[in-house]
Amino acid sequence: MKGVYFLISTLAILASATFLVSASDPSPLQDFCVALNDTKSAVEAVFVNGKFCKDPKLANANDFFFSGLQNPRNTQNPLGSNVTAVNVDNLLGLNTLGISLARIDFAPNGLNPPHTHPRATEILVVLEGTLYVGFVTSNGDGNRLFTKVLNKGDVFVFPIGLIHFQLNVGHVNAVAFAGLSSQNPGVITIAKAVFGSQPPINSDVLAKAFQVDDNVVDNLQKQFWYDNN
Repeated sequence: MKGVYFLISTLAILASATFLVSASDPSPLQDFCVALNDTKSAVEAVFVNGKFCKDPKLANANDFFFSGLQNPRNTQNPLGSNVTAVNVDNLLGLNTLGISLARIDFAPNGLNPPHTHPRATEILVVLEGTLYVGFVTSNGDGNRLFTKVLNKGDVFVFPIGLIHFQLNVGHVNAVAFAGLSSQNPGVITIAKAVFGSQPPINSDVLAKAFQVDDNVVDNLQKQFWYDNN
């Protein structure tokens, strides 16, 4: 009898813990969502955390279909890479499903520069070529660098929100596919965000942060920061 009571008590505690864990706000699907107190203006300017849903009875197979990822992308740009994202913006059936993907093409020595996905973990598989990949942990973990050289068929995971990159270290083109744990993972390319923001960040801030001369910052802010996403 004591064993039955213990089992029931344990199950009750686990059920309570599960409820507490799940009783939280949903993850954001955009950079921000400012609340509206004026309901009159809501009719003209309403955004939701995600997309509006089509009547399920009106859905069809094309809502869940995307074509064209088999074709090589143009990598003739300053980075030598091209990212083709498939997310809720171009595959509407992904709405609320919490997943998306991307094809990444690399020229020899092509780079997918250091960036983060604020809303998603990424899992990468190499289809062709050889990639040097890595991510950097947070300040509290000492900003440790985890790297690996990936060949065809290899898989690597980049934890949510951490800065990561991929570099083609082979002598031929490379192709990889990435799965992401959000319908809209977001991308923040570090160099472009810091030195190419609009309007620019005050050069005194960046000079002190990077411990360089103001002229170095001014020169970097004048560069054209290409975005391959």
